[in-house]
Amino acid sequence: MASKVLDATSFYAGIPFSSQEIGYTTPLVLDEVMHIKRSQGAVDMLVESGRLKVIEPEQSFTDSVLKMAGKTGDLQQLSREDVSIIALCLQLGGELVTDDFAISNVAKHLHLKVLPVMTGGAARVRWVHFCPGCGKRFSKISLCPICGSKLFRKRLRA
Repeated sequence: MASKVLDATSFYAGIPFSSQEIGYTTPLVLDEVMHIKRSQGAVDMLVESGRLKVIEPEQSFTDSVLKMAGKTGDLQQLSREDVSIIALCLQLGGELVTDDFAISNVAKHLHLKVLPVMTGGAARVRWVHFCPGCGKRFSKISLCPICGSKLFRKRLRA
């Protein structure tokens, strides 16, 4: 059975609290969700009972995620927590439980299985950056070299 790697969305949906399966997350994600059911100590109980393993991903896996996120155009959309959870999933060869579109896209490009929480999930997508001022398309830059406007990102149609 593959390891279930849980991002913050999983905690907000209550998945680790209602499942008897062992879940995995990173210290950054754990810090992000510690406020959930704090008064009841629910997250602490998951860790103490061994149903939630907290692992810091190795730097080589983090580097791989950052490289892929740059290629897919998702790098600016990912937080440190997001990068860490994808890296842990890559390290464990697990299944990533998330509804986050940018996380899903990078994970799928890394050939990871993504399990959506409350949505239908995301397919592999490609992005283009476009200038709202002059309408030109660019890749992997944030300001238009023609008019200086901040670029927006949109999904390319298949």
